[in-house]
Amino acid sequence: MKTIEDLDVAGKRVFVRADLNVPLDGAAITDDGRIRAVAPTIAKLLERGAKVVVASHLGRPKGAPEEKFSLAPVAARLGEILGKDVSFATDTVGESAAAAVAGLTDGQVALLENLRFNAGETSKDDAERKAFAEQLAALADLYVGDGFGAVHRKHASVFDLPALLPHAAGDLIATEVGVLRKLTDEVARPYVVVLGGAKVSDKLGVIDNLLKKADRILIGGGMAYTFLKAQGHEVGISLLQEDQIPVCLNYLAEAEKRGVEFVLPVDVLVSADFPDLKGKTPATFDLVSSDAIPADKEGLDIGPKTRELYAEKLADAGTVFWNGPMGVFEHPDYANGTKAVAKALLDSPGFTVVGGGDSAAAVRILGFDENAFGHISTGGGASLEYLEGKQLPGLTALEG
Repeated sequence: MKTIEDLDVAGKRVFVRADLNVPLDGAAITDDGRIRAVAPTIAKLLERGAKVVVASHLGRPKGAPEEKFSLAPVAARLGEILGKDVSFATDTVGESAAAAVAGLTDGQVALLENLRFNAGETSKDDAERKAFAEQLAALADLYVGDGFGAVHRKHASVFDLPALLPHAAGDLIATEVGVLRKLTDEVARPYVVVLGGAKVSDKLGVIDNLLKKADRILIGGGMAYTFLKAQGHEVGISLLQEDQIPVCLNYLAEAEKRGVEFVLPVDVLVSADFPDLKGKTPATFDLVSSDAIPADKEGLDIGPKTRELYAEKLADAGTVFWNGPMGVFEHPDYANGTKAVAKALLDSPGFTVVGGGDSAAAVRILGFDENAFGHISTGGGASLEYLEGKQLPGLTALEG
């Protein structure tokens, strides 16, 4: 896979496919981590005299403009981070985009409007997707893929466009791929995987593959209750995927057969009421053993004994991969499990990877120093699919 060092970019229009899919509260960006992650690649290209055309998706519009998914707030924030003006095109391949790109001089940057405002970006029809990619290609001389959070999507700007222009991977993608290789091919042991989040079904492929590679797997979040139910425990009104119970039983049996420690919560915080995440009023909860959850209550975070247990299991790790919070971390009363895992990663002597998505957001929201971790991924879904052993279309395109 070529990198941007392999491209002669001076005076050229360089199309950078970024992942600027940041969370918004109205027009306010609540977490700018993905913008900051790609900024060094853009800055490096600008310093080398490129005319940079940045493009990204945001949210899930249905192939037509929706104001709430506009990248206009991102253009302003990107300009602040880069320390220079960012021209903003109010369309993707129309008059505004053509004018914004034509107006660039060496060392200047423009951002196109949300790529998913055009139905061709996400189309399942190869011809429709390629036609949109050809329109994008007309805006540039070179292509740089640096939107790691989108490389698992077979979309026009990710998969079809690189085939139409000389292309290379940006620094962010090169870093992400290098990190993932350390989690699959060059693993320092013990290798500990921490998985949380709401659903077992979201993690089936990664559990299946990592059972062959990991030494320990620690489970938290909503997905833990399906495993506890599989063991025959009452889980009350906790998140539960009944249809996944047989799968969980198979994983538990496979872990035992392979000698992989499969660790579930031993105590949990439970409540009859889901917490108020807006006002964050104090929550009412009980601490119970994980095999004694009342029938009318749901688990919302791991308890203190589990926090201590998980910290012990992480203390000697050579490699750690963490994806998914341990509870409803957005509320302070249910954030301690996720905090404990984050702190245990910081205390671990090994190479620690926070696998994107809610875990990366939690690290920032809970006030941890991002630079203290080995790596914080910008792509939760892409990271998981790579660890499942899948071919990622965006990486395949950059390798071509």
